[in-house]
Amino acid sequence: YPTKTIVENAIESKDHTTLVAAVKAADLVETLSSDGPFTVFAPVNSAFEALPEGTVETLLKPENKEKLQAVLTYHVVAGNYSAADVLALIERGNGTAELKTVSGKVLNATTNDGKVYIEDENGNKAEVTTADVNQSNGVIHVIDTVVLPKS
Repeated sequence: YPTKTIVENAIESKDHTTLVAAVKAADLVETLSSDGPFTVFAPVNSAFEALPEGTVETLLKPENKEKLQAVLTYHVVAGNYSAADVLALIERGNGTAELKTVSGKVLNATTNDGKVYIEDENGNKAEVTTADVNQSNGVIHVIDTVVLPKS
């Protein structure tokens, strides 16, 4: 993984086909292929499937590109934050770390029963199921839920 970019590796993942389709539809391939570094909280296909029926299809329409970009960039933090870095930030924040996304909004990282969770502005939590998938331009942490900014 470390020799390829975030996008190159996501394309190879059978668990991230919906995310890759969304990144392409949002014209974010070039951005996420740049030097970065980026930390991406990458939802698996089942996370997109759990959204209300029609949500993904609606977001993928060309007229909704800005909204799709807002959702996707809400999953990206500038910088390379390993699981150890995130845990250190949570400890320094007395149980919560605020992570400013490239969309300009905030995700909160917390722990519970030894697991790391990412919470969106609506109070929805995504569990980090696989951490530290290192890329040439950052790191991916796989999550089980799509996090959404407040509209």
